[in-house]
Amino acid sequence: MQAAAAWEHERSDKHDKIRTLVFMALFLFFWVTTNPFVDLATVEVSGSNATGGSNALNQLTFLALTVLTLYAAITHPLRSRICQPQWLVIALFSWFLISSSLSSHPIDAIKRTILAILTCANAGMFLLLPRSEQQFSRLLMYGTAIALGTAYFGVLFLPTLAIHQPTELIEPMNAGFWRGQYSHKNLAAAVMLVAAFFGLYLRSVGWKKSGVAIIILSVVFLLHTGGKSSTAMLPLIIALQWIFEKFRWSRWPIAVGGILAFNLLALGAALSEGFRDIIASLGVDPTFTNRTDIWKIAFDAIAQSPLLGYGFQGFWQTTDITQSSAGLETWAVKAFNGHNAYVDALLTTGIPGLILTLGLVIFVPLRAVGRLGAFSNSPALSRLFMRVWLYVIYAGCLEVIFFQSGSPICFFLLVSIFGLEMQSRMNLVDDRKDDTWERRHASAV
Repeated sequence: MQAAAAWEHERSDKHDKIRTLVFMALFLFFWVTTNPFVDLATVEVSGSNATGGSNALNQLTFLALTVLTLYAAITHPLRSRICQPQWLVIALFSWFLISSSLSSHPIDAIKRTILAILTCANAGMFLLLPRSEQQFSRLLMYGTAIALGTAYFGVLFLPTLAIHQPTELIEPMNAGFWRGQYSHKNLAAAVMLVAAFFGLYLRSVGWKKSGVAIIILSVVFLLHTGGKSSTAMLPLIIALQWIFEKFRWSRWPIAVGGILAFNLLALGAALSEGFRDIIASLGVDPTFTNRTDIWKIAFDAIAQSPLLGYGFQGFWQTTDITQSSAGLETWAVKAFNGHNAYVDALLTTGIPGLILTLGLVIFVPLRAVGRLGAFSNSPALSRLFMRVWLYVIYAGCLEVIFFQSGSPICFFLLVSIFGLEMQSRMNLVDDRKDDTWERRHASAV
């Protein structure tokens, strides 16, 4: 019996080490990337892509990490709780595959759907990799420190690759703004905003000095990215999350009413002169940085295929739109995406796709937050997930974020959604109450 217990203990230690390594590898894959510091003077890269474009190394690394994550999950006692609610996740991606297979470019759309499925699966298993919240917070601190260190290293020692230059092929007007290891200042700004949320969480769970350092470094970098939306949303989301957590009556107005109102104003400006005048009177750019031209094209296309859409992420940058007659009237045919996650979901996956997306991205977290009081879990961890979630669903009104396979923001949005669901249904493991952990540390001392 002692030999069996020793063998079981050794096997558990082995699995713990593997899960720790996979956690760090996944985090760094999204937050440092396999292709940092892309030279934008020679390469055209979409601002929404975390890795600066797909390449063989990126694809092989992602597949290898997915295999390792699957192994770590299969050996986990809570493997049946991955990606909850599973029925909704299965329905969502099944519809994406149907829409993609019936589109004008099915092969490309199906490939993108498969990458999104793998991203979602990795996000669903991510929180099962650490042994406890204590280990999660420690690994999160290490990963964030490495990501911030890489970004500042680039600014200090590789400025031509980490700061936008006037010689870039796309958007040379961004010259002088910091982007770190990422492909665009807006992506860097979003990453630094979420990193600031990490710092707030770490400070609240005992890593006070490290948390404050991460907050300061993130905010300083954020200010230098020139990302106005992300900079403004940092205090806004913190305030909204406090209200959201404190007052139960505010949750639907914030998560549903706020998104609906923002989209009504923004999208209304693209379709109505009256809305444009109202927005202009508020001192806001009524074109939302020329996004209204993109939304006009999107709504014209939606009217032609409202049910099936054009295949997952399959409308923009295709010959159907880039070589259309609309190119004679507007530059918007060259857009990388619809610059609105909700419009893009409707455009590319149709009405069923939008409904399923809203179910997973908005209503599942809302339901989970409503059940949080039933379990004695970490309020700080729930707060982190809520901040990331609220930020992304609001940022989605101006950017396409949902199910972007290379995006660190999309990845942690999915982690937050699944994390809130886990928080509402299960109790966290606490290392300080774990006899095994105490014996290990006692023997080490």
